[in-house]
Amino acid sequence: MSPSLAQFTGCLLGLALGDAMGAPYEGGPLERLLWRLLGTTRAGERRYTDDTTMSLALAESLIACGAVNQDDLAARFAAGYRWSRGYGPGAAKVLKHIRAGTPWRDASRSVYPTGSFGNGGAMRAPVVALWTCRHPSALRAVAEQSAEVTHAHPLGMEGAVVVASATRSALEGKGARAIIDGAAHSAASPAFTEKFALAADWLASGSAPDAREVRGRLGSGMLATESCVTAVYLGARFIDTSFADMLAFAAACGGDVDTVSAMSGAMWGARRGVDALPEADLARLEDRARIERIATALHAAAPR
Repeated sequence: MSPSLAQFTGCLLGLALGDAMGAPYEGGPLERLLWRLLGTTRAGERRYTDDTTMSLALAESLIACGAVNQDDLAARFAAGYRWSRGYGPGAAKVLKHIRAGTPWRDASRSVYPTGSFGNGGAMRAPVVALWTCRHPSALRAVAEQSAEVTHAHPLGMEGAVVVASATRSALEGKGARAIIDGAAHSAASPAFTEKFALAADWLASGSAPDAREVRGRLGSGMLATESCVTAVYLGARFIDTSFADMLAFAAACGGDVDTVSAMSGAMWGARRGVDALPEADLARLEDRARIERIATALHAAAPR
């Protein structure tokens, strides 16, 4: 498979746009109030969060090193940390430890002894799908290694594999059911497989559950097991329809809206390409030109 540059660009911009547009709906009243203060640049652009910051760091590390280099990746993650990007408290502590000189293998278990199984590894996994697009057999290893730096728990790494697999199916132009099935086949834990079975049943039956049911049965939280299947389902359900409708549905689900929107947005952009993304919203996205440059460099550097 050799996806087009338009798909690479659509994937990264879809991720960033979903992130930036989902952030105002993230969390509870206090979090939303804070983002009203932080969420716009001086130029009036929509700011993205840690989801995009770390995804771009992963892309730049892969381009610079030609492979996953966990030491380089940890250094980039730590250098890019800014509290104003909305990092979770656990990730913030890990990155501060790394910045202070703690080896990443120790830092990644400094908050949770068995490693975090939040969705931080999964949120940047669409980049893995781009990097391994011509070498599908490498996807699992790259996803796990890139997640392990900050999310070393097996479920955290499995979430990254799931999202990377779904994004790969989108890059291949597959339909909604195939996107769900591809992600489901990459999972092993019942915490993922049982929810994928439900999502597949919804698609097969033509059911269109509302946001409350999706939130209640698939989840919308910060854990990989509470958000990855939801993001894959939304990406699949809306893959041939409206990007705006997909983000509105994610916002209605509540919870970790920016991350769910980033993951589903990346899948949508990977399948549909950059030209299908809403131009009026892209025009207000922070760092659009930089993201496009990184997409171009990643497309050129991905192993052939």
